[in-house]
Amino acid sequence: MSGPQCCANPPDISSDSRQDDHIEVIGGLTSYTAGSPASKLAVILIADIYGYEAPKQRQIAEKVAAAGFYVVVPDFFYGDPYLPDMQLSSWFPNHLPAKGCEDARKVVADLKTKGALAVGVAGFCWGGMTVSKMSAYGEIEAAVMLHPGPLSDDDIHAMKVPTAVLGAEIDEYSPPEKLKKIGEILSTNLVDNFVKIYPGVVHGWTTRYKDDDEHAVKSAMEAHADMLNWFTKYLKSG
Repeated sequence: MSGPQCCANPPDISSDSRQDDHIEVIGGLTSYTAGSPASKLAVILIADIYGYEAPKQRQIAEKVAAAGFYVVVPDFFYGDPYLPDMQLSSWFPNHLPAKGCEDARKVVADLKTKGALAVGVAGFCWGGMTVSKMSAYGEIEAAVMLHPGPLSDDDIHAMKVPTAVLGAEIDEYSPPEKLKKIGEILSTNLVDNFVKIYPGVVHGWTTRYKDDDEHAVKSAMEAHADMLNWFTKYLKSG
């Protein structure tokens, strides 16, 4: 997983640009939280390689929380997110999605121990790869993968939970034909799914759109709404 699309338009994660007033430890991970912990419906957001401090990632958390969910954005990178001056080929082996899956399962278990009756998980790029691995365990009620990184065939065939796949038309890691194939495999395996390709946008756009790019902003808001609709369908109706 390397290349300009994965790293393009990095967020400003300086302390001046983000909210740090809702930090808790959940499942052993430092996490940004939004919404009421009394909610019985929880959503975990798994960030891309830039991590849980990205301002737009936290804005998405607030948006999902406003719909009645308790939202958790854990720091899966233990204070070591990818930074623009790093070599991705050196950073990635120390932050594998398999470890993210292991950690995310602990977050799910913690949330359910504390009273959550249903948990959904959304993953962005790196996070989408992690979600694909989590789905095999059947411990969550719904999943959303937004412009996921490269997915293995084994992970796709093992997925068990209802999954929405929201992809970019221009994506070197998960191009439209790959995402459509994922939908076909899930349907064959009788896993409810929804695959949508957003025209004219590039990998990573839902969290790293440029504010002055009207089309990208509109498409990102549309994808956020589609994600929220998926969680509403499977978490609130269950």
